[in-house]
Amino acid sequence: MKIDPIHQFNIEPLFTLGHIGNHTIAFTNSSLYMLVAVAIISILMLASGTQLVPGRLQSVAEISYEFVASTIRSTAGAEGMKFFPLIFSLFMFICVSNLVGIIPYTFTVSSHLIVTAALALMVFFTVLIYGVAKNGLKFFKIFVPHGVPIYILPLVMFIEILSFFLRPVSHSVRLFANMLAGHIALKVFAGFVAMLGFSLGAIGWVGGVLPLALTVALTSLEILVAFLQAYVFAILTCIYLNDAIHPGH
Repeated sequence: MKIDPIHQFNIEPLFTLGHIGNHTIAFTNSSLYMLVAVAIISILMLASGTQLVPGRLQSVAEISYEFVASTIRSTAGAEGMKFFPLIFSLFMFICVSNLVGIIPYTFTVSSHLIVTAALALMVFFTVLIYGVAKNGLKFFKIFVPHGVPIYILPLVMFIEILSFFLRPVSHSVRLFANMLAGHIALKVFAGFVAMLGFSLGAIGWVGGVLPLALTVALTSLEILVAFLQAYVFAILTCIYLNDAIHPGH
């Protein structure tokens, strides 16, 4: 029995929307699960209600709101709350799509670099455009740290500029790599259970108890990682936006 842990990441066209030249524009499984994530978030936000004593959905919505709001205030200050819609949308989209992707036979949107890179570039250009628009040339003070001796300032500035333009790379690869590696590990251990059972019969199913236990443990870990990676992406966004709001601080 062949184990193919990469097959779960294949992007499959569901139907064709049109053509641009020789290129086919298709609605894919990735597009579908993006819409599923947006639909779940919309239902959570719209159907939660505004009762004085919150129910389950309202409690989840309020906890999510306050969690993101407190994250923004602690990293970017009160002025950073103007970016709350952006950061909340990023956090909820990544978190929900990650959690949906753990369900067997579904698709994990954030396991593709093109998706995480698009989100990271959106954050990067938001920081750059807002920083320059709000502060003018003072924005570039972020490349000149305070207290650096003049004789090593050129080197430090080079490192700061390089790290600034590499932010989208680290921002996107961190999320993509964690989700990709975790799902591959889950698929491999789950495949061991089936492979042992079908190839060795009853003895194989007994021997598959250990990989099954590891699969359950990894699934629990992946649920934590799904939330944690959404949080890391959101808090890094807050830190980068803080540079645009308070350059040189």
